[in-house]
Amino acid sequence: MNPMKSNNEPAGAPSAPAPSDVAADLIAAVEEALDAGTAPAPSAPLGKGPEATGGTGAQSPAPALAYFRDDSPVPSVGDALPVAQPGRPPMSPRATDVSVVMLAGGAGVLMAGGGTGFALWALAGVSPVTLALAVGAPVAVVAALARLVRSAGQAAVQAAPVTHHHTYSGPVAQTNTSTTATTARGLFARNVTKER
Repeated sequence: MNPMKSNNEPAGAPSAPAPSDVAADLIAAVEEALDAGTAPAPSAPLGKGPEATGGTGAQSPAPALAYFRDDSPVPSVGDALPVAQPGRPPMSPRATDVSVVMLAGGAGVLMAGGGTGFALWALAGVSPVTLALAVGAPVAVVAALARLVRSAGQAAVQAAPVTHHHTYSGPVAQTNTSTTATTARGLFARNVTKER
């Protein structure tokens, strides 16, 4: 006995086709139409039925295209109500720029704070002496290298003094005159030497 049949149906009544049979018939009909290369004509296009032809029933041939393109210009302002669009609300360009800067700044502060917190959490178990050595050692190395470079530069200048070679032809009278003027004034002043 079929569990889908109702008890009220007579035994000899034809049953409705199963949904899969209807779908298979529809697919077969579409495939046949595609193989034949023709589309089924509409039964009565709008404005082309018997009432439009004066009751004779003569219909014009069906259009070959199944779509219609409206080339009329679209009005710049319509009568439809505004609809809220998804996403961020509309803002002025300046407000948008400021909000982007604020978001980027917040992300930067969050990353810096998270990194600092992680570093402090990781250093919680380190002894103060080890921490002082780890922080002070790079500073001491940089200071020592800077002093070494400066003293090497001064030694190079002192080892090779600048020499001037002047070659003259004929009698020469040379006079060296130097006048020093000081313009030091104020609490923190710098002496400026000007030669005239």
